Amino acid sequence: MMPAARESLLDAAYAALARRPWAAVRMVDVAAAAGVSRQTLYNEFGSKEGLARALVRREADGYLAGVERALGSHSEARERLTATAEWMALAARENVLVRAMLTGCWSERLPAPTLSGVPSSSAVPAQRRADGPLPSPGDFVHIVRDRAVAVLAGSGRDGGELARSCELVVRLALSCVAAPPGEGGVAELVRGVLHRQPV
Repeated sequence: MMPAARESLLDAAYAALARRPWAAVRMVDVAAAAGVSRQTLYNEFGSKEGLARALVRREADGYLAGVERALGSHSEARERLTATAEWMALAARENVLVRAMLTGCWSERLPAPTLSGVPSSSAVPAQRRADGPLPSPGDFVHIVRDRAVAVLAGSGRDGGELARSCELVVRLALSCVAAPPGEGGVAELVRGVLHRQPV
């Protein structure tokens, strides 16, 4: 199958999820919305669980791509971390799957694929990847922290201090997902913390 058709199917599944609980999403409706046969959908994803895993994997990858963009958006380290925290909170506010992945709170409306890998016999490389282990909330903390450290590491910086500061920002952003801040938002909180942290 062409990658564009796979994306169309994932888009259709995400759109269906916005309208009804995952348990009520029917494979035949997803296939019809994407303009392919139900057999094509099953050939690509194997099952509804396979579709769910691929959808969650795609949203995780999109979230992490946004983290990379935020980390590259400024020249100053504090502003890079602030932009990253703002992206994390925004992505979680706008995408129910990202929010569930970051918090571990999967409502009954959402698919809840197991985080551990599942046996895959798929001939589709993207599906084999989706069938692998999915990141847990703790994994996301470490992935974002490590990416921030890799981008910000430079001459004269204490790696341990930098890692602690980056993890603090990531965890602060996640707390803003669970309990959104008031006036000033995420940026003001992060800047306040970073003012006292070596970055």
